[in-house]
Amino acid sequence: MKGWIRNAMTQYFHSTGRGSSAYKKFCNPTPLEWGTYLARWGKFHSVGSNVYINCGCNVTDPTLVRIGSNVGLSDCTLIGHDGVVALIEICYGKHLDSVGYIDIKDNSFVGHGAIVMPRVTIGPDSIVAAGAVVTKDVPPGTVVGGNPAKFICTTEDLIKRVEARCNAYPWIETVKNRKGAYDPTVEPALARQRSEYFFGDGSHG
Repeated sequence: MKGWIRNAMTQYFHSTGRGSSAYKKFCNPTPLEWGTYLARWGKFHSVGSNVYINCGCNVTDPTLVRIGSNVGLSDCTLIGHDGVVALIEICYGKHLDSVGYIDIKDNSFVGHGAIVMPRVTIGPDSIVAAGAVVTKDVPPGTVVGGNPAKFICTTEDLIKRVEARCNAYPWIETVKNRKGAYDPTVEPALARQRSEYFFGDGSHG
């Protein structure tokens, strides 16, 4: 799709809130674009600034979700209610309302395939690992993973580990100098270097 057409369509969707499915299909919005769109039209309780939400993220009850600033949501699922109440009503005649909030604080990230259950607060500066099932609060500045999610390490320790690993990559200076987390001007070269490093001569894996 030509850039000016995409820009015009993006502006239309963002200004009207209409056609969310068409927006995803035809414009393929970036996580920041989709997060910006949902911040205005997604019916969340509230959303901070600089929020990244993948298009594959599933939020069952947006009105019960509060999102802080500098938050990233990968293709995860946020569940705000327990659907079993319908079965309980039919089988046992009890009229219940099993719902709960999800509160994601500033500077947090929820990884791919993770599930966040109702009545959970994800503390600031925290990371939920891919595939985790979060059933209780995540303390500030921690990394959790597994089912049910448990403490793995502090966010500070994770950053140190990732930084140490990355410093061994021959392309690290390119990464440090690129514009943002994804820079289309250097990505093709990075992809080639990564492929050669990991698979080229068999000495790295």
